[in-house]
Amino acid sequence: MTSDPEEQVRLQGFGEMTLRTAVATLMQLAPGERADAAIFRVRDDVRLAQSEIAELASHWGIEPAPNVRSPGLVPDQHWPDVVRGMVREAPLPSLMVAFLVGMLVARR
Repeated sequence: MTSDPEEQVRLQGFGEMTLRTAVATLMQLAPGERADAAIFRVRDDVRLAQSEIAELASHWGIEPAPNVRSPGLVPDQHWPDVVRGMVREAPLPSLMVAFLVGMLVARR
């Protein structure tokens, strides 16, 4: 099994890239497109098996994209969840500035 994430491969329809990038790109495709796509090693032009790709993805912690059929079927995110996600990803100085601006607005 090929487990070198920096090995050069060719993802059908996308071109040459590293193995990790190819697996991540493949996992972001819809399930139907994922089944049709193929990864080939550049050095010997051998196609990687779907089971090998799935094993590499799970080993590297790459999750497949969810199978969403329609935007109407996606549950609405509640504002507290949206704000909580923004706060988790924001750097500390930005949070401090936002807090101070909030305090100024609240005092008026």
